[in-house]
Amino acid sequence: MLNVHLVAHTHNDVGWLQTVDQYFYPKQMISPCVVNILNSVVQALQVEPTRRFIYVEMAFFSRWWHQQTKTMQEVVKELVQQGRLEFANGGWVMNDEATTHYGAIVDQMTLGLCFLKDTFGEDGHPHVAWHIDPFGHSREQASLFAQMGFDGIFLGRVDYQDKYMREQAREMEQVWRGSASLQPPAADLFISVLPNNYDPPSGLCWDIRCHNPPVVEDLGSPNYNADRVVAHFLNVAADQARHYRTNNIIMTMGSDFHYKQAQNWFENLDKLIRLVNAQQANGSQIHVLYSTPACYLRELNKANLSWSVKQDDFFPYAYVPHKFWTGFFSSRPALKRYERLSYNFLQVCNQLEAVTGPVANAGPYGVGDSTPLREAMAVLQHHDAVSGTSRQHVADDYARRLAAGWGSCEVLLSNALARLTGSKESFSFCRELNVSVCPVSQTAARFQVIVYNPLARQVDWMLRLPVSKGNFLVLDPSGQTVPSEVVDQPVLNSTEHPPELLFTASAPALGFSIYSVTQAPEQNPQTGFSWLNPQKSRSSVLVIENEHTRAVFDTHTGLLKEIENRDKKLVLPIRQAFFWYKASKNSGVYIFAPEKLNPLPVSLSAETHLVKTALVQEVHQKFSPWCSQVIRLYPGQRHLELEWTVGPIPPGTGFGKEVISRFDTMLETHGRFYTDSNGREILERRRDYRPTWNLNQTEPVAGNYYPVNSRIYITDGNIQLTVLTDRSQGGSSLSDGSLELMVHRRLWSVDGYGVGEQLLEPGKNLKGLWVRGRHLVLLDTTQAAAVGHRLLAEKEVLAPQVVLAPSGGAPWSHQATPRPFLQFSALRRELPPAVRLLTLARWGRRKLLLRLEHQFAVGEDTDGNLSSPVTLYLRNLFSTFTITRLKETTLAANQPRDRASRLQWTPNTDPALHTPTSSLDSTAMAITLQPMEIRTFLASVRWKRLQSRQVVHLRAGAPSTMGWDGNMQLTVLTYRSQQSSSLSNRSLELMVHRRLLRDDARGVGEQLQEADRTDRGRGCGTLIHCPQDLFSTFTITHLLKTLWLGGGGGEGFQGAACQAGRKCWARAAGRAPGGGEAEYRVARLSRARGQGGPAASSLKPGSPDASVPRPCVASASWLRRERPARPAAQPPLGEAGRRGGGRCGPRQQPGSPRRRAAPRLRGRGLRLPS
Repeated sequence: MLNVHLVAHTHNDVGWLQTVDQYFYPKQMISPCVVNILNSVVQALQVEPTRRFIYVEMAFFSRWWHQQTKTMQEVVKELVQQGRLEFANGGWVMNDEATTHYGAIVDQMTLGLCFLKDTFGEDGHPHVAWHIDPFGHSREQASLFAQMGFDGIFLGRVDYQDKYMREQAREMEQVWRGSASLQPPAADLFISVLPNNYDPPSGLCWDIRCHNPPVVEDLGSPNYNADRVVAHFLNVAADQARHYRTNNIIMTMGSDFHYKQAQNWFENLDKLIRLVNAQQANGSQIHVLYSTPACYLRELNKANLSWSVKQDDFFPYAYVPHKFWTGFFSSRPALKRYERLSYNFLQVCNQLEAVTGPVANAGPYGVGDSTPLREAMAVLQHHDAVSGTSRQHVADDYARRLAAGWGSCEVLLSNALARLTGSKESFSFCRELNVSVCPVSQTAARFQVIVYNPLARQVDWMLRLPVSKGNFLVLDPSGQTVPSEVVDQPVLNSTEHPPELLFTASAPALGFSIYSVTQAPEQNPQTGFSWLNPQKSRSSVLVIENEHTRAVFDTHTGLLKEIENRDKKLVLPIRQAFFWYKASKNSGVYIFAPEKLNPLPVSLSAETHLVKTALVQEVHQKFSPWCSQVIRLYPGQRHLELEWTVGPIPPGTGFGKEVISRFDTMLETHGRFYTDSNGREILERRRDYRPTWNLNQTEPVAGNYYPVNSRIYITDGNIQLTVLTDRSQGGSSLSDGSLELMVHRRLWSVDGYGVGEQLLEPGKNLKGLWVRGRHLVLLDTTQAAAVGHRLLAEKEVLAPQVVLAPSGGAPWSHQATPRPFLQFSALRRELPPAVRLLTLARWGRRKLLLRLEHQFAVGEDTDGNLSSPVTLYLRNLFSTFTITRLKETTLAANQPRDRASRLQWTPNTDPALHTPTSSLDSTAMAITLQPMEIRTFLASVRWKRLQSRQVVHLRAGAPSTMGWDGNMQLTVLTYRSQQSSSLSNRSLELMVHRRLLRDDARGVGEQLQEADRTDRGRGCGTLIHCPQDLFSTFTITHLLKTLWLGGGGGEGFQGAACQAGRKCWARAAGRAPGGGEAEYRVARLSRARGQGGPAASSLKPGSPDASVPRPCVASASWLRRERPARPAAQPPLGEAGRRGGGRCGPRQQPGSPRRRAAPRLRGRGLRLPS
C-alpha cells in the first residue's frame, strides 16, 4: 500500500514584492494577507478534526498571535497540542543559505524557536526544517539544523540536472553530512527533495490564486469531475512513487500566500481523500491522508533502510539551462554590507546588555532595548532580504528596520557606557564612517573616542576618523601621547572625502579603551604628527612595505604586480584590476548571465598616488570616474587591505554591467579553488564539476560562481592566496591561478522570476548607487594559511565599535593630566585563539545566553595546536557577573541538550558513529570544545554592583603596568574613586583611606580627620569596610600601613608589612615637621595564590602595636582566588516588550524519556495500512 501524505501549507515571504507590513495588512483586498490566512486556517481546522496544517514564519505568526484574544489563543493552543496545527522550521524567517553568516542564522532561528517554546512549550517544538524556497542550499546550514535537534530537512529547489539524476537513481532522499570535523551523526541531517518545488501537483490546486475547478461529486451536474480528478491523482501518485524508495510519499498542497480562504482548500482535500481511499474497494493500493513533514519522516524512519550520504552542498542552482541563480550572490551590495555591520552592532549591543545587567535597559539616556535590532536582523536573513532579491521599495524598508533597531541599541549602549565610564556625555555613534562622515570628529575641537572590542581577545585597530585639516593630539587611557597622523584623500579629490585622522587604538578583550583627541594649534604640532601630500609616482618604483609584507606596483600601469610574505620568504607575481561583464537579457536580481565569456577591463591602467607616513603606506588607484581603489598597509599588518569604491555604474546602451575585482597569478591550481560555507567551514570547488552528478555545463562563467561569505582562496599545494570579503559576494576561479569577486551590478533587464523590476538602485542622488568595500589579501604557505584567515575573518566580522563623546569632558574633565581609569574588560582572562565567544546576551531576568565555539577545523593548524580540543573554565571568566549555574542546551537554546533526541538514520558509507556526550564539570564549570563544535548554555548569573565611576584595566607586558609574566591580565573594579599605583613588578597598590593631622596649605584650612557616626567623641575617624567582593581578580596577601614623613607633596613614605590575616600596625619612625602625622592604610595586592585569610584582619584600638596618638579602626577582608565573591544581584528587569528574550518554556520534568514521544495526532490521521 502506497501512503500519500498530503501537507497543507502556505509559504509567506517576509517581504519580497511587498514589504513585511504590506503582506501582513495589504492595501487591497485581492493582495496576499497573512492575517486573513491565519484567521481562515484556524477557523477551517476547527471544522474537521482530521485536517492538519503547518506554518513556518514566526515573524508573521508571533505578530498575529499577540493580536489575538485570550479565547482565540486557547483555541490555537489546543490545535497545537492535538497536532492539527504544527510548526515546521520555526525560525523567525526561512533564511537564505547563500548570502547569510552562520552567526546571524543561529540568532534568527533562536528567536523563532524560543518564541514557540515560550508560547506552546514542548507542543510547539518543530522537528523538521522546511527550506522549500531558498535558491540553493549550504552544507553549514545542514550542520546548524542538526545541532538544533531537527530530524531532517525538506528542500524545494535543487538544480534541474541534479534532480533528474536523483529521480532516476531513486535518491530523492539521503543523509547529508554537514561537517567534515564533527563526528557523525552530530552534523548529519536527513534530506528529502520535494517533487514539485513546494507547489501542488498540476491540476490539484484549489486556492483562490489558482484556476483549477473544484471537485464536483454530483452526477447530475454538468461540472461533474470526481472520476477525472481521482484518476489524475492516482497517476500523479504512482509516477511520483517511482522516484522514492519507500511506500510513503509526500505531496505539498499549498504555495505562496495560499489559504486566504482555507475552507475552499480543505473542502476539496476532504473530498479528494474520501474519493481516493474509496477506490481501495476496487483494488487500489493508494491510501491518502492529512499529514505533516514530521509524521512523514517518522514513517520513513520505520522502514529502517540505509541511505546514501552527501558531503558537498547544493550550489550553484539552475532551474533550467542557461539560467544559474548566481547573480543574487552580489545583488544589492550596500544592503549586504549594512546587514553585516548590523550583525556586528547587535553583538556589541547584546554583550554590553549582558555585562552591565538591567541598568543598560533603563538609564540616563532613556529606555534601551536590543529586541528591535534582533528582530530586524532576523527579518534580514529572509531569503528575499539579504539576498537582494526583493523590489527596491522593499529593500528600502529592510534598511529602515535596521536603522530603527540601531537607534534602540544606541540608547542601550549609552546607558551601559555611562555606568561603566561614569561619563554623562552625549555619546555619538557615527553610522557613516565607511564613507568618511562623522559630524563630531569633523567639527569638535575636543572629543573622546571610546573603542569597544567585542572579541574575547585584545585587539589593536587602526582608527580612521574624518576631521578638519590641522594638528591633533591623541592621548591613550593612561594619558600618554599616541602617534597620530592626518592623511588626505586624494583619489576623488572631493569635499565629500575629508582628511582622516589615523591612530592605533588598543582595546582589551570584551571591553573598551577611551582616547582623548584635541585639536592642536597649527604652529605647535604635536609629537608624532606628520602629513604628506600625495604625489604622482609614475617615474619611480611604487612599493609599500612593513616588517611582514611587501607590495610592488607596475610603474607603467599603476597595477599591483607582486606580493611578498617576508616572514616566509614567499614572493608571488600577481595582477589585480577591475573588469565588467556585459549582461545579457537573462541577467536579473537572481540570474547572472553574461553575454560573453571574457569580461572587459574598466581600464588598462590606473592613475596612482603614493602616501607614505609612519602609520600607513597607501597607493591610491583611479581606474575611471566611477571605479577607484586604495591599497594600504599598516605597521605590523600581515595582510594587504584593498578598499574599493565602485559606482554609480554608468548606463550602457540597453545592457547592464556586472563589475568584478580579479586577481591573476601563475599558481597551478588544476581547476580547484575554495570557498567558505556561511563563513564557517571550507569547501573545495572544481571548475565545471559537481561531486555527486555529471554536469552538462551550459554557462562556463555563471555555472562556476559560488557564494563567498567571508573568504575565497587558491593554492598550488605550497603557496596560498586568500582574499577575505566584508560582505557576501559571488566568486570563482575561471582559469588556473585566477580568482575573482563580483563587487557591484547594475542591470537594465529582468530575469523573469517574479520581481519584475530592473536592478538599478538609484542611490542618494538618484543617479545610481556607489558602494565602498574592502578585500583583505593574505599570502602564506598552504600549511599555515588557516591560522591567518581564521583569526582575520573573526576580526572582520566583529570589528571594534567606535563611540564618540563630543566635548571631551568627564571622565577627562578637561584636565591637563587625565585620570587613568579609562579602560575596562568584562573578562578576567582572554579566551584562547581557537575559541570564539559567539553569543553573550541577556535571556530573561537573571539569565544569560552563552555560546562558545571552536573556530578551527580538524587538521587546519598542522604547525600548532589550534585544531586541538580546548578546555575552558567558565566560573570565574567574567568580571561583572558571577555564573551560579549552567544548563547546556541545543544550538538554538530551546531544549536541554541532555534531553534532546533525534531520529537516527543509517548511512550506507560507514557504520553509524555516535558522538560522545560532551561533559560539563558543574563544580569548576569546565567545558571542552572539539574542532568546529559550538556549545550553548543558559547561565544563571548574579550581576555585581558597579557603583564606581572608575575602572582600571592593566595590560600585562606594558612598561607602565605590572607586566607579571607577559600573559596575565589584571582587571580591578573599584566601588569608589581610589588612587592607584604600581610600586613593583608584582604588586598594585590602591589607597583605601587617608587621615591627615595637618593642613596642606592649599586653601581648605582644616585637617582631614572625618569623624565617624559611631565615633562618640573619641576622635577615631571613619570606619572603612572592604566588602568581600570588592576586588574581582586578585588576592590580598599583605596589609601595609605607611607613614607620611615628608612635606606637603606627600614624599617620604615609610612602612611595615605583615601577612594578611594577622594584626599589623606600623610604628612611626619620626614626626612630620610641625608635629603633624599622617596615616596611610594601603592594601598591597599580589598574584600569589593561597595566601590571605577569609576572615577580616583588624587594627584594633589599644593593641600593643598601635603606637599612634589616637587609636582608630580599619577593617578589611581578603578574597581567596579559589572562592570568588558572590555579590548580590541587581533587581530584575521586567519582561514587558521583550518577546524574544524570555526563558524558553517550562523545564522538562525529571525522569522524562530521552527519546521524544510521537506527536499527539488524534483522529484517523496516521493509521497507515501496511
